[in-house]
Amino acid sequence: MELVDGDIVLRPIRLRDQRAWREVNRRNRDWLRPWEATIPPPTPHGPVAHRPTFRQMVRHLRSEANAGRMLPFVIEYQGRLAGQLTVAGITWGSMCSGHIGYWVDEAVAGRGVMPTAVALAVDHCFRTVGLHRIEVCIRPENGPSRRVVEKLGFREEGLRPRYLHIDGAWRDHLVFALTAEEVPEGLLNRWHRSRARDERRGPGVRHPPGN
Repeated sequence: MELVDGDIVLRPIRLRDQRAWREVNRRNRDWLRPWEATIPPPTPHGPVAHRPTFRQMVRHLRSEANAGRMLPFVIEYQGRLAGQLTVAGITWGSMCSGHIGYWVDEAVAGRGVMPTAVALAVDHCFRTVGLHRIEVCIRPENGPSRRVVEKLGFREEGLRPRYLHIDGAWRDHLVFALTAEEVPEGLLNRWHRSRARDERRGPGVRHPPGN
């Protein structure tokens, strides 16, 4: 399965992506480090966790996808691997929700890659998978990532104190969300209309550059 909009493609992550994924990730170490999940120190009664290898990560993502709990994608831009997007924590029953996490190559930031990728994923979740609600949780300090959800019209719902272990400590996160009823026309269509309006108005009023 692939989700496509122009130069931007979301497709399942593969073991053979290892070389390209490592190259992009290594080149973006300083860009990504402040926002990446880390493993907290072990507790007296908890297991000792280690950062997975690429192969372990892909196998885990595939296992979760097969169980219906996750949708793991890589992002391609103009035919090259440019980032990663994962719909995780998928819950069914009376909730029908999931949350999205993402990162993008700094070299393509500001070109609309990330908002387009998120819009593609949200439309797929609402229209094909059957989810009702999507969340994105972002550190308040992460301006580029916040601009992604603001451009797409996600609602800010509040603060989750010390929500995730990021860059070596427990960090606060802002919660942004959308439900299917809020985008009956599709999030990608809304994003395209928003970009077109900004372009007609001129460069002075365009969205600030972000992911």
